[in-house]
Amino acid sequence: MDALAKVRLRQDGILHTEQLREVGVTEDAIRWQVKRGRWQRTLPKIVATFSGELSRKQQLISASLYGGPDAQIAGLTALELHGVRYAPTDRRVHLLVPNTCFRSSKPRVRVIRTIRLDSGAWANGTLRVCRPARAIVDGLRGNDDPRLVRAVVAEVVQHAMTSVAEVEFELRQSVRNGTGILRGVLEEIADGVRSAPEAELRSLTVRSKILPRMRWNPRMVALDGSRLPTPDGYLEDVGIAVEVDSQEFHLSADGWLRTMEHGNGLAKAGILVLRFTPAQIRREPNRVLAELERAYLERLREGSRPRVRIT
Repeated sequence: MDALAKVRLRQDGILHTEQLREVGVTEDAIRWQVKRGRWQRTLPKIVATFSGELSRKQQLISASLYGGPDAQIAGLTALELHGVRYAPTDRRVHLLVPNTCFRSSKPRVRVIRTIRLDSGAWANGTLRVCRPARAIVDGLRGNDDPRLVRAVVAEVVQHAMTSVAEVEFELRQSVRNGTGILRGVLEEIADGVRSAPEAELRSLTVRSKILPRMRWNPRMVALDGSRLPTPDGYLEDVGIAVEVDSQEFHLSADGWLRTMEHGNGLAKAGILVLRFTPAQIRREPNRVLAELERAYLERLREGSRPRVRIT
């Protein structure tokens, strides 16, 4: 196998013009191949040694070669490669390059210049891919949809791709512009919130002048040491559990039975269970909050004390 064939094989047929020159292919030969339609230019100084559409992998290799030896696949593209389902779709390749690299963005490539590359980026052949924590900060910066940001961060954290602490570290190293929503979402998840409806309910309760801080998804045991079901939210001093009921979950008989058993297990320990649907939280937030506050004050007057402890 000759030198050109080896490079083509290693890089899925995508080469930098400097690589072609190194194996003896002149600029005139490149122009001739492109003019005949056998090859194509994908980006400045980047050549695909074939005709037709590029695969996603070939697009990534092309962008990486364009970005230079220190370029890293970043932002939304890195989240795509990490398999994050809720990440926004962007067919451009997001690329992190050193601040001293004067590459410009192109229709198929978004260039992000930085003074701090991701020191933990992993290498896969020609590609270097940012870790999920760094990709979240670069990819979600400026996104003004709290529900989408919650979904992405919750998925990445719950699937142990990264941790809240790692994302917080990346935020501390980053400029603050455009990260307000992401910072708020991290605070919610660090507090124990696991879903968008829970986050919306949390936003309601923290503005209350009556309710104390609610515990989210706490692990609880009865006084005899037996494990209790975990409620979505819990007001510890009066023993009120809050459950966010998903309608699609309750469409099945098994789902309804599990919900009943969940509530009964909490009730046996002296806990009052209040249930709200995501639609109620979203459409009638004031009514939901008023109901929570009313129940809290009643339990407080009654002197209700739950027979549980939080582990």
